[in-house]
Amino acid sequence: MNKFLRCTLAAAAALLVAGGAAADVNVGVSISLTGAGSGLGIPENNAFKLWPATIAGEKVNLIILDDATDPGKAVVNARRFVTEDKVDLILGGSVTPTTAAMAPIAAETKTPQVTLAPVGVPPDQERWVFRLPQSFAVMAHPIVEHMKKHGVKTVGFFGYTDGYGELWLKDFSAQAEKAGLKVVISERFARNDTSATPQALKLVAANPDAILIAASGSAAAMPHKALIERGYKGKIYQTHGAATPDLVRIGGKDVEGSYLVSGPAVMAEQLPDSHPSKKAATDFVTSFEKAYGPGTRNQFAGHAYDARIVLEKILPVALAKAKPGTPEFRAALRDAMENMGRTVVAHGVMLWTPTDHGGYTNETGVMLKVVDGKFVVEK
Repeated sequence: MNKFLRCTLAAAAALLVAGGAAADVNVGVSISLTGAGSGLGIPENNAFKLWPATIAGEKVNLIILDDATDPGKAVVNARRFVTEDKVDLILGGSVTPTTAAMAPIAAETKTPQVTLAPVGVPPDQERWVFRLPQSFAVMAHPIVEHMKKHGVKTVGFFGYTDGYGELWLKDFSAQAEKAGLKVVISERFARNDTSATPQALKLVAANPDAILIAASGSAAAMPHKALIERGYKGKIYQTHGAATPDLVRIGGKDVEGSYLVSGPAVMAEQLPDSHPSKKAATDFVTSFEKAYGPGTRNQFAGHAYDARIVLEKILPVALAKAKPGTPEFRAALRDAMENMGRTVVAHGVMLWTPTDHGGYTNETGVMLKVVDGKFVVEK
């Protein structure tokens, strides 16, 4: 073989290798592995560890960074993703404030962001943001219906001071008013607070029929315990952010008999066979607990599992239009999500559309009760 031919073949091989590397799909993941949101980020990370190396026949590189539950750090991570890592998609964050902090960067760089936390963003950012968690309005629906069924007339609200608490108060209040329920008192606390005694005392003094706590992860147990310790005897409800083992681990006997709403993912065995998410939820629970042990499932890990289902559906569509690493591919991913149609995931049935980037139906939420330290589906 002459020297020219050897050089030509070597150059062709190099191009093939370079082409293969360029075809990899890069996904930037910013989650809370430390800080107040670590109870959400750690199980999400555990679920990401179970992702296959290839999805829809393409190698997918997950670039996972800790945002320490700090919106400023989340911004730094997002900037790195788009400038250094040249990601095709951003996943995260674990909590509403970090998620909201990254949205302007996603919009500015036209990089689709699939969130693991519920979030509200301005219209100019909405085009690039898609939500895996159910909307507050969707999850408030079964809570309101449950309250009505159990004779609740007055409600106290006890939520985070940030976007999570604000959006829950807004959406729950709107549905409660339509159902004839009256929110008679609203108290707030910060994610990092170690005590909420003054707020609990005010809520107990108001003595509403029920109190809704809008918090997430391990932090949801603190206000709950404060209410019980101050003598509250009414019904206590928690949002889907509290549907983790941490609630009963930290809350102990104080959370017994309380209610919370959840996506179907964490209750796979108790779902009827007719439930559309039965198979996906069972697959999630089986694979996750095989890796990490019985009782380790939670809904945040379920969102990370569902992100893979989304990629399995949208990657072939986007790859038919453009090459990874390009603006055209990022736009194709965005368009594919808007038009992917009915998609069954572990957390329900999604139907993202050009006008709804959070599309779940009102049948999504599952009401649970804490019984003997376990979550039991309310019949």
